[in-house]
Amino acid sequence: MGGFLLQCLEDLDSNLRKLNSRLFVIRGQPADVFPRLFKEWSITKLSIEYDSEPFGKERDAAIKKLATEAGVEVIVRISHTLYDLDKIIELNGGQPPLTYKRFQTLISKMEPLEMPAETITSDVIGACVTPLSDDHDEKYGVPSLEELGFDTDGLSSAVWPGGETEALTRLERHLERKVKKNSSPPLSLYGQLLWREFFYTAATNNPRFDKMEGNPICVQIPWDKNPEALAKWAEGRTGFPWIDAIMTQLRQEGWIHHLARHAVACFLSRGDLWISWEEGMKVFEELLLDADWSINAGSWMWLSCSSFFQQFFHCYCPVGFGRRTDPNGDYIRRYLPVLRGFPAKYIYDPWNAPEGIQKVAKCLIGVNYPKPMVNHAEASRLNIERMKQIYQQLSRYRGLGLLASVPSNPNGNGGLMGYAGESVPGGSTGGSCSQGSGILHYAHGDGQQGRSFMGTGLGNGKRPSQEEDTQSAGPKVQRQSSH
Repeated sequence: MGGFLLQCLEDLDSNLRKLNSRLFVIRGQPADVFPRLFKEWSITKLSIEYDSEPFGKERDAAIKKLATEAGVEVIVRISHTLYDLDKIIELNGGQPPLTYKRFQTLISKMEPLEMPAETITSDVIGACVTPLSDDHDEKYGVPSLEELGFDTDGLSSAVWPGGETEALTRLERHLERKVKKNSSPPLSLYGQLLWREFFYTAATNNPRFDKMEGNPICVQIPWDKNPEALAKWAEGRTGFPWIDAIMTQLRQEGWIHHLARHAVACFLSRGDLWISWEEGMKVFEELLLDADWSINAGSWMWLSCSSFFQQFFHCYCPVGFGRRTDPNGDYIRRYLPVLRGFPAKYIYDPWNAPEGIQKVAKCLIGVNYPKPMVNHAEASRLNIERMKQIYQQLSRYRGLGLLASVPSNPNGNGGLMGYAGESVPGGSTGGSCSQGSGILHYAHGDGQQGRSFMGTGLGNGKRPSQEEDTQSAGPKVQRQSSH
């Protein structure tokens, strides 16, 4: 992630050069740097972007104090979010909305969004020139990874270059390839941007948003502590090719599709390993190029059924979900070349392949590739039962908003969805899901999420519809709103 951020700074500096200006990268602690710069540069005004996250607000409050003491006027503008988050919270009686539907209701009552400001060009800049010293690069240039103390030996070239220039190029290609007509309102607004805004609003006044304990909106769940299992998950050694391929891509490239994030998050937490969402969040924070404190923590709470989303009986199958998405297994072959020789029939559950096929593939399960670390069928059923008991104990808090949709037990089977075709052939360790069953019941999207599925490198598999997702040989569960 460090290299990506430095590329973003280098691109910004390059674009500023075209406007007869430069980027000034100041090194040091704010308490030391700002008082010195106020004097050296004869500063009278300081303009900053409002940071909604608790750490940023604390930092900026200290900087404002330094500026006031130096007689510097501070101008704060909201530009990182679409809306003033404090106004959303004020409209909601002083509390952040904890459902997307409520959030949409609140913003519908607010003033329309302002049009974006004019793009800065040389004509806009006019005769303004940034004074530069001959030693600018030495004093204020973008540092290298080596200067920041990172070991770059063996570091591969970036798959995703950083910077606005690259981002706009990719956006243009996407619009040419994907968009057929404009929609009103734009799908990207309700499918992506407002989800970002939703999590920012939930986090802005909660410094414990990335913690379970002391977090007023997080269900307190007695997760297991299992460092060995956590390491296998983080390093792509679970024995489930779909999960391992995703974690390998994350570690190599710093990015995975949002539904891939769902799959590995469910597997680590409530689906299979019963390990705290906090641990997974830390791994994502370290590896993701697009790591974002509010969105990362909020999504992990969501996917672990610790907040926002309580339909714990919906569980991703680490075999069937991937198989439905990419039946041929091209994604697995790309990121797990050790499994490249397996036929599509066994690429998602190679432990079920006869020994002869494993030998032909030059990959013996348990020798060249690990056996599944858990029996998915058994682990997921046990964890659903665990979560059911936790929510039953908390059901008296239904009226408080956080637990407003604690599921009932309409089937007399502990609220469990039927696992369509899920079985453990031959007493195998890993368990499997039928080819037609990728998710027990997936309701996260509810028509609000973006429609693209796994994107680059995942073959041409079609995203299953919600109706297909819910087909099962077991008892049917009445669909509830995921929000």
